[in-house]
Parts: sequence; C-alpha cells; structure tokens
Amino acid sequence: MNKYSIRFNKTRGQPGRGSMNHVWRVFENGKEYLFKNLDISVPVKSEKDENGMDYNICCQGYLAIDRVTSTAVITAEIKQLVEV
Repeated sequence: MNKYSIRFNKTRGQPGRGSMNHVWRVFENGKEYLFKNLDISVPVKSEKDENGMDYNICCQGYLAIDRVTSTAVITAEIKQLVEV
C-alpha cells in the first residue's frame, strides 16, 4: 500500500502546472501527478504539509489513473482501468 497526499493545485494554468481544470495535485511516494478529477474510496484524514503552512488530504491505498477523464482513483485494492 502507498501513502498519498492530495492538495488543491493553486498554480493550475501556469506553465508546467496543468490546465485550469487540473485542480488536484496527488503525491505518490514523492512523485507528483496532476488531475482534473479525484475518486477516493478509502478513509482519509488531514495533515499539515512539510512547511507547516498548507494542509493535505492523506490516505493509504493504490492509485489507478483514468487518462481518458484525467481521474485519480485511489482504492484499497489494486485496480486496473480499461481504456476504450
């Protein structure tokens, strides 16, 4: 199981920070992903980030990426998404 930290993307729309619709920043083991949508089906809690100024939503689980809808899907079991 991996740990995920999720933040609102305050820099969306800027170069390299996704479109204005990429509102979620998802961190998986230190790697950052940008998404338009988020689907979490595991328990979540809040925590302060490393700088102590901002808050994250955090959870543990497995990430599946739906590239068609730009959705991060975090579940308790490994899930494979089928692209059509």
